Amino acid sequence: MKNNQTQSSRRGFFLATAITGVAAATVSTLPRMQAPEPATTKSKPAPDKGGGYSLTDHVKQYYKTTLV
Repeated sequence: MKNNQTQSSRRGFFLATAITGVAAATVSTLPRMQAPEPATTKSKPAPDKGGGYSLTDHVKQYYKTTLV
């Protein structure tokens, strides 16, 4: 019985090793995908004397949604 368990565990080990090798070979041959470059947005320069708040359309829309 012990000999049978040893052969079984060896087979499992070699099977797992073979699967790992095939997976590593497959991953290494896949084409490399590049991450997209982040979009650069130009922001307005900061005001010289403070007062960075500006009433934009987005802010106006928010104010409309808060009315009761």
